[in-house]
Amino acid sequence: QVQLVVTGGGLVQAGDSLRLSCAASGSTFDNYAMGWFRQAQGKEREFVVIWSRSGNKIVYTESVKGRFTITRDNAKNTAYLQMNSLKPEDKAVYYCAARLNVDESLYYGHPAYTYWGQGTQVTVAS
Repeated sequence: QVQLVVTGGGLVQAGDSLRLSCAASGSTFDNYAMGWFRQAQGKEREFVVIWSRSGNKIVYTESVKGRFTITRDNAKNTAYLQMNSLKPEDKAVYYCAARLNVDESLYYGHPAYTYWGQGTQVTVAS
């Protein structure tokens, strides 16, 4: 069983950058398909970026392509979400999620994920 701890949210101005971290413990990081999700107030939780257990397959939601980038530090069991050129519409609570996986499948919907970090608020002022 993996535990996920999310850090790095905050209040920024439009155009600024933030980096979120998702530190995993309790299990080997690369046994899991993972993703960053976000949920804006009054809206359903949506995927921001998902990746396969190896990290070789990565899919970004259209609205963040070219602005957000995920990286992984396998030695630290930590995934990062670098968010550049932030927009007010990026405001949401951001979550890291994981699903124990045996292959390179990707999962777009949040119900597919078993383990969740606690979420961190990202607010972008215009």
